[in-house]
Parts: sequence; C-alpha cells; structure tokens
Amino acid sequence: MKSNEPITLRRDCEVSEIPSGARSIVKSGSVVRIMKSLGSSFTVTNERGGMCRIDAKDADALGLATPVSTPEPAREGALTEQMVRDELKTVFDPEIPVNIVDLGLIYATSVIPLEQGGKKVGVKMSMTAPGCGMANVLKADVEGKLSRLPDVKEVDVEVVFDPPWHPGRMSEAAKLQLGFDSDYGMDQSSLPVIR
Repeated sequence: MKSNEPITLRRDCEVSEIPSGARSIVKSGSVVRIMKSLGSSFTVTNERGGMCRIDAKDADALGLATPVSTPEPAREGALTEQMVRDELKTVFDPEIPVNIVDLGLIYATSVIPLEQGGKKVGVKMSMTAPGCGMANVLKADVEGKLSRLPDVKEVDVEVVFDPPWHPGRMSEAAKLQLGFDSDYGMDQSSLPVIR
C-alpha cells in the first residue's frame, strides 16, 4: 500500500487527535490517508484534513498487519545514558517525521541507581509548542520505551518549557530533512522561483 492512498477503516478505532491529544473514536467506514508511519503509530488525515494518530496495535483497522513484537537483543553491559538516548530515538513526533532526540525535544537524561536495586531513568523533555495537546501522548511513549530497557525499575519523564524549544535545538540531520538552513529558517534555495 502506498502512502497517502485512501483507506477505509475496517472497524471503529480509538485515536489521538492532533494537535489536541484528545481521544476519540473514528467510525468503521471512515476514509483516511496515512501521512506518516514511524515508531509505534500511524499519523493519518481524514476527508476534512484533520489529523490523528492510530497506535500500531490498531493496524488491522487500516487493513495492515499488526506488527509482531519481536524481542530486542539483550544489550550488553550496564545501562547507560547513551542506551537511553538510543531508545529515545525510536520515539517520533506525530506531526513531524523526526525522532524526538534529533528534533531537540530531549533536554536532559539521567540514570540513577535505586537503593532496592535496579535503575531509575529520568528525562526532561519539551514540546515544539507550549500547550501542545500531544504532550501526554509523547510522554507515555517515552515511559513505555524506557521501561523496557534492562535493569530499569522506574521512569520519571518531566515535560518542561524552560528554556523554550526552538528550531536551533534540532540536529543538523533533522534541519536538512525538514528543509531548514543553518540560520534556522526555511532554505530559500528549495523554494520555487515565481516570475
């Protein structure tokens, strides 16, 4: 199936509306188009242009095979902040096809030993805009991914807005992918010339 082809939902499906984050039901028979399929979800648009996120567990509603969870190979060595950052690179913004690390949403990570054994992972992250309704959705994605790392007993994700996020926080690869130049604006050379 090609991206952006119309798909008729095969069953009712719970979704997260973008950008509000509100949970709602899209009825069976509704037509959607897949805009993005990265990480553990699909970003789709409806016939009126509204966007929502469908979790991978509901892929069958789109007529797609539900991804089979395959156990990841055991990581060797002690849990490190680099392991945490690598796992965070598997979480994607629902509107922008870039992972949250390269997008610059991760402000800090920590790995702290717990007295009773195991580790606590702490993350301070932001959103691209204050009041983003998807904050709780992304926060839950991060908590779920990090809780599966070896030796993790506790995950604490804090959404912060100080300092405010800005495009300068993105990695060079993300800026290139999204068409930003080094001054954080749109790359003017990629725009069509109108005469």
